[in-house]
Amino acid sequence: MSSSFYTGFTRLCKGLSVILIGGYVLLQIFPSILPYVALIPSRTIPFAWNLITAGYIEQSILGVAISTVGLLSFGKLLEPLWGSKEFLKFIIVVNLLTSICVFVTAIALYYITREESYLYTPFSGFHGILSGFLVGIKQILPDQEILKIKAKWIPTLVGLISVATSFFTPNSVSYLPTLLFGMYMSWIYLRYFQRRVETSLKGDPSDDFSFSSFFPEFLRPILDPIASLFHLIFCGRRSNSSGESRGYELDGSPLPGSDSIEANRRRERGARALEQRLAAEKASAVENSDGATESV
Repeated sequence: MSSSFYTGFTRLCKGLSVILIGGYVLLQIFPSILPYVALIPSRTIPFAWNLITAGYIEQSILGVAISTVGLLSFGKLLEPLWGSKEFLKFIIVVNLLTSICVFVTAIALYYITREESYLYTPFSGFHGILSGFLVGIKQILPDQEILKIKAKWIPTLVGLISVATSFFTPNSVSYLPTLLFGMYMSWIYLRYFQRRVETSLKGDPSDDFSFSSFFPEFLRPILDPIASLFHLIFCGRRSNSSGESRGYELDGSPLPGSDSIEANRRRERGARALEQRLAAEKASAVENSDGATESV
């Protein structure tokens, strides 16, 4: 493996990695703190801070390893494109929204099934944010191949594989809701609320990032009418009454930056940034190789 893999990590991602590792170590030293930092639905009230802390607490060494490597790797790509402030905002917002959804779902499942395990299962882990990063990569670099799979299909494949394996994994309830809601909440945020610095507009209304774009082509005629509810809920009223504030339409015409042209520009910027990073890593590897040769 090239030594360049271990370089180029951002300061923010390093700091967040320290938090993930430190949280795991603290949990091993003081296991009694788990009910105070993990999301346990029966204890969330009055311990509401669990909605925030749960996303940064890993309960296993494998979990903290995957989360740390994923954060550093995805951060190298996404943070330079979004900016450190937006990258951190994405993590905070998606983590909170995911925890709220997991809490509501657990309470609803308890009232439906009367199964008390939904109330006392400790939900925690960074995997909701990691799955959200996959959605961000789908938005910016949909045609980039990762392990010979186009990035635009990876969130869907991860979701399907997670659901499939949950039928054979006894403790799947502890991770599956977080993972799926992480994807969903990140799409909601990127689709409707993320502010684009270059245009001062919000969201990504392109067809390539629609809800149905996560699914095979034959399902889209069924999903598109359902997905239109998202637009009505999050921006329909404002786009009809004051389209200028949302940037989707003005007098029935698309505003600059609110159509697929802006989405293409975003993908081009992402591709250029990726090429530049790969070129820098290659140059670094060559320099290291030359230095090693000279020393010999």
